[in-house]
Amino acid sequence: MNLKPGVGKTTSAVWLAHALHESGLSPLLVDGDPASSALRWSELAGGFPFPVIALPVGDVHRRVNDFLGNRQAVVLDAPQMEDHPRITRSIMRYAGEWIVPVTPAPIELDRMAPILGEMADVQSLRAEPARSAVLLNRTNRPEATRTGPDADAREALTERGFEVLDTHIARLDLYAQSFGNPVQAKGSAYMDFAEELIKRQEEA
Repeated sequence: MNLKPGVGKTTSAVWLAHALHESGLSPLLVDGDPASSALRWSELAGGFPFPVIALPVGDVHRRVNDFLGNRQAVVLDAPQMEDHPRITRSIMRYAGEWIVPVTPAPIELDRMAPILGEMADVQSLRAEPARSAVLLNRTNRPEATRTGPDADAREALTERGFEVLDTHIARLDLYAQSFGNPVQAKGSAYMDFAEELIKRQEEA
């Protein structure tokens, strides 16, 4: 989830769902965006090896379990909160882990300030608090991630109170040009992302 569009929410959700599937879990991908980008991606790719449902509604948290069956994980693609707050907040009420994709650019970091307030508001509606973390997306070379602007972004986000995942997603055509195509997550950073989330779940 994020307040803004264009940060890679749908790409992250689709690749994560594939990574969970290839890890041996059976995910359900919920497309909560009225634009239905994840569902359309699945259609163009000839179908994904797991179900994709469209639920761009303000009571997602009440309806997801009707479609869950024996699925072991749910990935929810939220729309930008600034345009669809009811849907995004409903998704946040359901999800046990909130992932905020962020590109390490000053303008994107500046937009992060209001998100903590939104998170606090939704936490107050939950019986148990959700975990939350930032996923650095479209990062530069690995060495730049350790020492350059990406590292500065990680430090800045940490200082503002965000937890930043160890995994980051590099700026690659592999991801940027993948919409509408079949996805194979093996060997990609999204497998690392899935493994980190599974570990966080086990520790929780």
